[in-house]
Amino acid sequence: MPHTLSFPAHLVRGAGAGNEIASCVARLGERVFVLGGVKALAAAESWLSGQLAEKVVARAHYGRDVTWAAIHALTEQVKASGADVLLGVGGGKALDTAKVVAELAGLPVVMLPTLAATCAAVSAVSVIYDEQGHYVGLHKLAKAPDAVILDPALIATAPVRWLAAGLGDTLAKLYEYRAISGGQPTLSVNMAAYLNGQLCYQLIARHGKEACAEVTTGQPGFALEQVMDAIFLYAGFTSIMGVGDHVAAAHAIFDGFTALDKTREFGHGLLVGFGNLCLLALEQRSDDEIAEAIALARDCQVPVALDEIASLDAAELKVVADAACATPDMGNMPAAVSAEALIAAMQRVSALAQRR
Repeated sequence: MPHTLSFPAHLVRGAGAGNEIASCVARLGERVFVLGGVKALAAAESWLSGQLAEKVVARAHYGRDVTWAAIHALTEQVKASGADVLLGVGGGKALDTAKVVAELAGLPVVMLPTLAATCAAVSAVSVIYDEQGHYVGLHKLAKAPDAVILDPALIATAPVRWLAAGLGDTLAKLYEYRAISGGQPTLSVNMAAYLNGQLCYQLIARHGKEACAEVTTGQPGFALEQVMDAIFLYAGFTSIMGVGDHVAAAHAIFDGFTALDKTREFGHGLLVGFGNLCLLALEQRSDDEIAEAIALARDCQVPVALDEIASLDAAELKVVADAACATPDMGNMPAAVSAEALIAAMQRVSALAQRR
């Protein structure tokens, strides 16, 4: 069976990349529709107004979640505007919305992430939610974005928790696919995807703590650039290249947390980051190995215990575990996972975190 690989056609990374917005847009069109989050558009305003000037024909906020209702309404706005290129600005939900809207409107799309929380700027999928904010599934796009602009100066304007979310989500590229493949993928593209996951881990282990410090002080430097490459490029390429399923318990645990109002908005990558640790426990890895992963997560400001996410009673924890175990993602684990086993894994990780 053929496997289509779609990578961004043009990618600008590093200090000063934000100065290339106009040139990236000009390769694709003249009339720009800007779609993004409220805070994101405000953060990028000086760059947008300074470079695009008369080219912006309309702007819109994406809303709150990536829902089909919002996507279809925005698609009609884009079509009515006469735009010939769409510029997505913001975090994962804004960019995921922009990608689907551009596809439905038949327009090229440029990604300008203001958060390093996911690889959404690069990937050829969008995560869809329902009107209550519950995870619905992945929408596979016909192609990856046409251009991506990755500037650490813009990323450093956001709160450090969103970088932490990106670090947690990106570490899953190693933890989850290692569990699925047993650390021995066979197809060449899956071997490459797995090696990218290992590279993500190495970059974060080496630079994650310092990158968080750079964002905390608002002084982007070398470390932030390196982990941005992990979050956007190598994690994105892992998603694009892999054949078959590449997410497992860590993402299933995020899905489970969306079943509760009190945890739904905590942050995708932060919950996945905690899920990584629980995945290791489900694999029955040693206390020392889990403790090492906890130490790295702490360096990256990822939650390492349940009480760092929310105070959950037994009934609420059961809701999370039941929802997580019902997802296809949990079904990708090499052995069946029960709600009781998952709760035990969460509690083991939390106890180790508190002890260490």
